[in-house]
Amino acid sequence: MDEKKHPLSELMGSTMDKIQLLADSNTVVGEPIVTDDVTILPISRLSFGFGVGGADFTTKNQKPTADNCFGGGSGAGVNIDPIAFLVVRDGNVRILPLLPPAEGVIGRVVDMVPELVDKVTDFVEKQQEKKDKTDI
Repeated sequence: MDEKKHPLSELMGSTMDKIQLLADSNTVVGEPIVTDDVTILPISRLSFGFGVGGADFTTKNQKPTADNCFGGGSGAGVNIDPIAFLVVRDGNVRILPLLPPAEGVIGRVVDMVPELVDKVTDFVEKQQEKKDKTDI
């Protein structure tokens, strides 16, 4: 039997098509929620798995064909966990995590990056304002 026409390939393709409908970028970064001066973007973690199996069955008196000798099935699972919100207000971006704080040094450093960027930006802006005032 040609591999592309085998029912198992069709079954696997159909399962993957259904998973692909769920696993697009809008699932990970949700639709923005916009108010007067704040925009909120939900962020989620997406994980999925699938399995496909089948077998060809024939009897002594039966010629094997794709129509009469295949039995199979497929299954899939998708898990979507909300993990954070990105909050945009007045040009500043903050992350509001929904999970407990990160364990370990590297996790804490990654969590601190947005706050550190804001502090450095504020410092540079203040230094520029001081320089502009002294140049006048």
